[in-house]
Amino acid sequence: MPEPANESAADPEEVEVPAEGFRQHRYAPPPGATTILLVRHGESAPAHPDRPFATRDGHGDPPLDPNGERQAELLAERLQDEPISAIYVTTLQRTHQTAAPLAKRLGITPVEEPDLREVFLGEWELGELRRRAANRDPIFEQIWAQQRWDVIPGAEAQELFDERVWRGFQRIVAAHPGERVVVVSHGGTIGQLLHRVTDSRRFAFAGADNASVSEVVVDGQRIILRRYNDAAHLLPLLREQ
Repeated sequence: MPEPANESAADPEEVEVPAEGFRQHRYAPPPGATTILLVRHGESAPAHPDRPFATRDGHGDPPLDPNGERQAELLAERLQDEPISAIYVTTLQRTHQTAAPLAKRLGITPVEEPDLREVFLGEWELGELRRRAANRDPIFEQIWAQQRWDVIPGAEAQELFDERVWRGFQRIVAAHPGERVVVVSHGGTIGQLLHRVTDSRRFAFAGADNASVSEVVVDGQRIILRRYNDAAHLLPLLREQ
């Protein structure tokens, strides 16, 4: 025999049907949610054995290439009219240089978040990764096969990289409820963050373009990836090539 209807369970209050019906609407972040625009730094200077990169805390610290400087200007044009509350950079100069045009237009002083610096590559720092990649080094192939940076000799342990990146991300979220912030970081770091956000394969989001924008909305325990690798603002550069 079917159970009698629960008369105490009231139906949701009915909303009057609009004359045109119920339209679809653009997404809007929930009240109090934090929107983070993750930006990969612009193209950095080429790696050359005769011109080793400067270092900071053991990391290779190249400046932006002139093409990267142009990318930073186009990024600033793209984001200058958005209601941005803060800009974060890492300890490495390529993120500072990428953020500088936008920071100048908005009158915002960027804040360093050291935990969002790039993964430490051990013996493959100072541009060695690029040389090995060009030569299709067997260890480089294993990075992608195992989806771990720490197959490189002396590289940062994958678990420690994950912990510090997530810690830095959560610190920014906690500081900006209901706000929209820009975080200029690195390809490996952005890939690791989006892996955590989406519970995807570890390298599913490896390879964001230089000066591209990815958008994450954090509402308590709910985190939404709104876009990935948005580089529409860089089309003028593609047309010039």
